[in-house]
Amino acid sequence: MTALVVLDVVGLTPRLLAHMPRLRAVAERGFQAPLGTVLPAVTCSVQSTFLTGLTPAEHGIVGNGWYFRDLGEVLFWRQHNALVGGEKIWDAARKRRPGFTVANVCWWYAMGAQVDWTITPRPIYRADGRKEPDCYTWPPELHDELPTFPLFTYWGPGAGLPSSQWIVRAAQHLLDTRHPDLTLVYVPHLDYDLQRFGPSSPQAATAAAELDEVLAPLLDRPDVTVVALSEYGITDVRRPVGVNRLLRTEGLLSVHTQDGMEYLDPWMSRAFAVADHQVAHVYVRDHGDIPAVAKLCAALPGVAEVLDDAGKAAYGLHHARSGELVLIAEPDAWFTYYYWLDDAAAPDFARCVEIHRKPGYDPAELFFDPAGPGAARRRAITAVARKKIGLRYLMNVVGLDAGAQAVRGSHGRLPSDPADAPVLICSDPSAVRDQVAATEVKALLLELSS
Repeated sequence: MTALVVLDVVGLTPRLLAHMPRLRAVAERGFQAPLGTVLPAVTCSVQSTFLTGLTPAEHGIVGNGWYFRDLGEVLFWRQHNALVGGEKIWDAARKRRPGFTVANVCWWYAMGAQVDWTITPRPIYRADGRKEPDCYTWPPELHDELPTFPLFTYWGPGAGLPSSQWIVRAAQHLLDTRHPDLTLVYVPHLDYDLQRFGPSSPQAATAAAELDEVLAPLLDRPDVTVVALSEYGITDVRRPVGVNRLLRTEGLLSVHTQDGMEYLDPWMSRAFAVADHQVAHVYVRDHGDIPAVAKLCAALPGVAEVLDDAGKAAYGLHHARSGELVLIAEPDAWFTYYYWLDDAAAPDFARCVEIHRKPGYDPAELFFDPAGPGAARRRAITAVARKKIGLRYLMNVVGLDAGAQAVRGSHGRLPSDPADAPVLICSDPSAVRDQVAATEVKALLLELSS
């Protein structure tokens, strides 16, 4: 038996493979197949489907974040594996092969997962508000075998290749020292410049070629079977869509104010949207308002579909965590989370890289404020200097004008062009498939591991 390494190469598509000769070589000695994804085609939902074989309606991960009705809060990027319903692949594998070992290197919902080794980003949050790069490991002693995780190249205006390089080296370390039967490796590099510049850009081709070189040490190992797959394909976009601002203007979304800053008030809002790339969950407090809210949203330019209960069921998204309505953007559009009508009233976290406080996804965090990129960089330098001498700091470098951000790539819709759809590559030709659904990935990986 050879070990199995599963590379989640975010944003990998047939179009990008043209710039990735090492990955193409894996496909040539094994096979390549179209990979069907799920709605929403976002990281947390699709990864959970890969590892359980279930739809979001069954495993419950309806997005990268959602409105936790029992807490009254919108929360993104939670980490506890108990949020994911269904039997995980490691439990199924151990039924077949007692003693089967698994390593998780940066796949989501890693905390508390019943795997043998875990490595996942986990910043240090100091009592004075400072945030410092670090990672969580299980077992704990693994932590000191790794260099410091480059957090600020994992997300934010500085996101780039070093984080993917670190992740690949961490996976190599586990393969060399622990020898897992299954190693899950999340590789984010294509997510960055494809969102910044679009998949049709020269920067996208460069990012693909760079990542192909970084992956080489894992692709070239003779002691492993390699599966490379992607959660979604990123497509070109040009239009931000402000659902929450529409709902606020119509008197449906409420805010409360502190120190001149407005905060979303989900408890008292009749309707509000949780924006997640090209999908938005709309939570409606009074079911009698649902038809009117649906009509409003359907008329908003950039909205392609408004899913009610029947629509959610058709897409496998009819879970209690979902909004009463789910919006799907037009192919060239994406949803903003913005709910304030005057930038002077925006909360201070809006101008920061603050993935846990924003009630929605914000791709503007990949950019220095385009209204004054030089000033934003100077603020960043000052903030880093304050951090180094132990002072509190605010990394307020993000702009508030979605139209000016020049976000050129997004995802979340189901793909319409096979060239921009997810793909699965496997080095073992005996497992060849003509196509693979996301719900079939678990069974394929179990077959390769048995």
